[in-house]
Amino acid sequence: MSNLHTEAEQKVLNAVPGASAGASPRATPAAPQPNRRVLVVAALVALAALAAGGRMWYRGHYFVETENAYVTGHVHPVSSRIAGVVTRVMIEDNQLVHEGDVIAELDPFDQRVKAEQIQAQIDTTEQQVGQSDAQIAQVQAQASAAAAQVAQSEAQLVRAKQDAERFGQLYNSQMKAVSKAELDAANAGRASAVADLAARRDSAAAAKANIGAATAARDVLKAQIKVLRVQLKDAQQQLAYNRIVAPVTGRIGKRAVEVGQRVQPGQQLTAIVQDNVWVTANFKETQLADLRTGQNVKVTIDAIPGKTLMGQVESFSPASGAQFALLPADNATGNFTKIVQRVPVKIVFKPEDVKALSGRLVPGMSALAEVEVNQGEPAAAKVAQQAQR
Repeated sequence: MSNLHTEAEQKVLNAVPGASAGASPRATPAAPQPNRRVLVVAALVALAALAAGGRMWYRGHYFVETENAYVTGHVHPVSSRIAGVVTRVMIEDNQLVHEGDVIAELDPFDQRVKAEQIQAQIDTTEQQVGQSDAQIAQVQAQASAAAAQVAQSEAQLVRAKQDAERFGQLYNSQMKAVSKAELDAANAGRASAVADLAARRDSAAAAKANIGAATAARDVLKAQIKVLRVQLKDAQQQLAYNRIVAPVTGRIGKRAVEVGQRVQPGQQLTAIVQDNVWVTANFKETQLADLRTGQNVKVTIDAIPGKTLMGQVESFSPASGAQFALLPADNATGNFTKIVQRVPVKIVFKPEDVKALSGRLVPGMSALAEVEVNQGEPAAAKVAQQAQR
């Protein structure tokens, strides 16, 4: 009976996994130790992420930047003031020219002929003025003669009156010392003297009127000479316009003139680009709160990689870019959508920095502008003081 119990217990033990007669239970394996290299890498990654986040936070709070920035400069179109045929062209593409240099010349024949015609008219009119002076002198002499004749007639009238009075006293009802015929002759002489004086006075008045007319005619001729001289000055100026000169110092661009070409007034022949350039950065309106005049700006030009230029905020546009568009948006139509606007900001460079680039900085280039807004107020205050001065 005891043997049967022993065999049953042995079967149960054999049925249990890992159990066997006289076998001891296995020991539990120890947990693996963490790898130090993995911990170091994880710590470095965490530090890098923390530093990147801190840098992003710092730059987001103390820096504003925009890629919507372009180099801008003065581009002067050069055009002809008169019509004509081009006879000479003295420029080439990208050439440096100075203010007053001759760019091209037009055929001056038409303007020269016009100036000569006006000069001939002036000479003719001046001769007519000389003739008018002679005529005025002649009329004045006639007026003097007429005045003398008036004086003579007045004397004859006085004598005729005296004769008539004497004959009247000698021939009356009481005394007839002279005949009636002599009395009538004296009265007739007096009447004739009166009529002759009136005629002489009319002749003197006509002579004076002739002097006025001749003087007025001479004044008209002199006025015509003034008009002709103004026309001559204009013709000479038009003749000078045949030489097309550079209005400013700069480099030639967009040349569109050739010898033999007929140009019209206002037709653009070329453009001159000045060296004093600046950057127009279109900042968002939400970025303008901390921008001030006089703040330093880091400018990176796409065409000059690896080169950082230092600029300065000079001024802000009086309106957003949308206000200067050809068709400004009308937000009063009902379908309003709020869009962040951009305001142009002018950033200038030092002349020596622009000169050091040797013409590599030209209008139209793309740029990146970055402004540190916690610079303080000294630079802005200095610029404001200079502006007040």
